[in-house]
Amino acid sequence: MPPVRSSAHNPAHAARDDSATWLERELARRRSVVESALEHWLPAEDEPPARLHEAMRYAVLGGGKRLRPILVLAAAEACGGSPEAALPAAAAVEFVHCYSLVHDDLPSMDDDDLRRGRPTCHRAYGEALAILAGDALLTLAFDLLASQAPDKGLGAVLVGELAQAAGHRGMVAGQVTDILSEGTEPSAELIDYIHRHKTAALFRAAARLGGLAVTANPKRLQALTTYGERLGLAFQIADDILDVTSSPTELGKATRKDLGRGKLTYPGLVGLPRARQAADRLAEEAVASVQEFGERGRLLVELARFAVTRKS
Repeated sequence: MPPVRSSAHNPAHAARDDSATWLERELARRRSVVESALEHWLPAEDEPPARLHEAMRYAVLGGGKRLRPILVLAAAEACGGSPEAALPAAAAVEFVHCYSLVHDDLPSMDDDDLRRGRPTCHRAYGEALAILAGDALLTLAFDLLASQAPDKGLGAVLVGELAQAAGHRGMVAGQVTDILSEGTEPSAELIDYIHRHKTAALFRAAARLGGLAVTANPKRLQALTTYGERLGLAFQIADDILDVTSSPTELGKATRKDLGRGKLTYPGLVGLPRARQAADRLAEEAVASVQEFGERGRLLVELARFAVTRKS
């Protein structure tokens, strides 16, 4: 067997290293912007009722990759718009995402004790306060979209977009189906339905909100729609793979719970190798859908590939 060359002598490896370094830098820069926005729009922890606002801040400001709000900003940039114009939408998407995590972790749902390496919100603040903190984050998201839009017409469009993704025909539909399907006979169609609604709906909305915030044309919105859905599906399959292959220390949450609860997952249905192939295929479909953006879409391209190569 010939010796493996170092990346310094292997152009392909060097290119991947360059992409990884570039993406790490760009994600860190945008994550900092998102964190500042979240801090700005969250209520102060000493504002009455202080315990509620403390719980909301705990749920949101405890770390995380911030991929969904970064996707909002990246979509706006890809369309040639200012990311600042999409910042309220980015924060709103993350508030919805964090609310969903708080509720997912509840004893009546996934019953998790750890999230992002810390006790879950209900473990830190009690179940009742965690439920109410999640409710407050959800409504804060829509308040933010409506109040920060440059005009009422755009505000209504943005609110409607996020409501459809998060509601009974979107994320909630996926969560309900996921819970009711535990222990049932798996099928590709049922798993696809759960993934499209539970995860891909919010990714799709994030991409579209970025475009809508900067008045992207219909062709670009369609490209972002396809991209967001493919990215979301790839991300969820990758998450299911990590649940099997990773550790609680690496993920910052419990692992191998899907099998114990009888959850329907692609690795459980087709095995790890084919699940990885499916995630890679969906990521490349996402990449293909945004080629028309050229260099402005580079972050979208790198995000899609990161979604299936990440370790947490």
